[in-house]
Amino acid sequence: MAEKLKVFNPYDNSVIAELDQDTPSSVASKLALARNGLIKMRDITQQRRSEILNRAAEIIKDRSEEFARTLVLEVGKTWREASGEAARCVNTLRLSAIEAMKLAGEEVPFSSANHPNKQGFYRRVPCGVVAAITPFNFPLNLVAHKLGPALAAGCSALLKPASVTPLSGIKLVEALHEAGVPKEALQVVIGPGSTVGNALVTSPVPRMVTFTGSKAVGEEITRHVGLKKIALELGSNSAVVILEDGDLERAAKRIRIGGYSLAGQVCISTQRVYVEEGVYQPFLDLLVSEVSTLKTGNPLDEATELGPMIEEKEVDRILSWIDEAKSAGSEVVLEGKREGSVLGPWILAKVPEDAKLIKMEAFAPVVVVNPVRDLEDAIERVNATCYGLQGAVFTRDLKKAFRACDGIDAGGVLVNEIPTFRVDLMPYGGMKGSGLGREGPAYAIREMTEEKLYLFDLS
Repeated sequence: MAEKLKVFNPYDNSVIAELDQDTPSSVASKLALARNGLIKMRDITQQRRSEILNRAAEIIKDRSEEFARTLVLEVGKTWREASGEAARCVNTLRLSAIEAMKLAGEEVPFSSANHPNKQGFYRRVPCGVVAAITPFNFPLNLVAHKLGPALAAGCSALLKPASVTPLSGIKLVEALHEAGVPKEALQVVIGPGSTVGNALVTSPVPRMVTFTGSKAVGEEITRHVGLKKIALELGSNSAVVILEDGDLERAAKRIRIGGYSLAGQVCISTQRVYVEEGVYQPFLDLLVSEVSTLKTGNPLDEATELGPMIEEKEVDRILSWIDEAKSAGSEVVLEGKREGSVLGPWILAKVPEDAKLIKMEAFAPVVVVNPVRDLEDAIERVNATCYGLQGAVFTRDLKKAFRACDGIDAGGVLVNEIPTFRVDLMPYGGMKGSGLGREGPAYAIREMTEEKLYLFDLS
């Protein structure tokens, strides 16, 4: 039997749960059950699937405090962040319920190909068993973004949550079972990616693998996934461009949120800020004034705005990156105090473009602010990275706004808003090393269905 998985509270390192882990053998057994679950799901009408998802949303809404507390304990989210994620999960399931009702195909006009005696149409049908592998930072809502559309489409699914934060996803699956999803159609596997995740990815049973996590693991999955549909959301080092005509005060206030929510451990966290030279120092002063008021501490304290990072080793990592940037001549504008796994907010300025804090995904409460000559200089620097999830620009000039939208290589470009902004109905995904495919229930369901042709010869 596999060793128990211990789940720790990142704030005080206390053990909050111990779970049985899966093995490659038990994963194979659950995949076999998932085939039966797929047959059961195909017999459930679209209306019933929609009703189940809406019922699950109500269950989670009624237990929102329980779900929020779980998120605080296993992720280290502040109470406000955890409550917000629980509410977003409810919305994601409701959006998925809507898409279950809308799922349809259309007529294929065979007469346009000079075949008047043939009539036909296509339907969108479930692609099959979906393997969903999810990250630690949003272990409730990002699970809903995979399971909601999969169930709406009529697929069965196996969830492998992050080993450090499995509890929220398990609770979500329990709510979906309570709402009416057949047990075989939705199962959880627990364990490390190197064994359990690999068993899911390499098995011929899943028709689709959907993964959110690091670029390195995403690339490893693509090497082993075989002939399957795949969706990857692989993070970023999101950048904001602030032009001289932009609203500096609004930008500073928004970056206070976008750079430090969940201790910066967000795929679209605001990491890089490029400011036109003419307003560089005034903006930097505004940002320091805003960020220096962030209250750090115990995430169970409702006044806390910045809680712990997921593990102390991640604090060690980012501090080593900061040391590298300092050695290369970067300026420390605001230095964050460390207390165990809690790291206060950092701001660095004039960081070399080849530093890790620029090139790689920091996933920490650190924002880099660099001056640029103009918009074209900014676009070039924003794009000089392997990532491209979301970017942003602050300007009052419509022409410059469109130039930024066209020029920045990212899955989404936001004007007068931070790249950290996301609502659950929008198409969400990246370019380049930030991944493949799109999330948001209306878009994910396209990935999780296939077009099946029905043709009738009436001659």
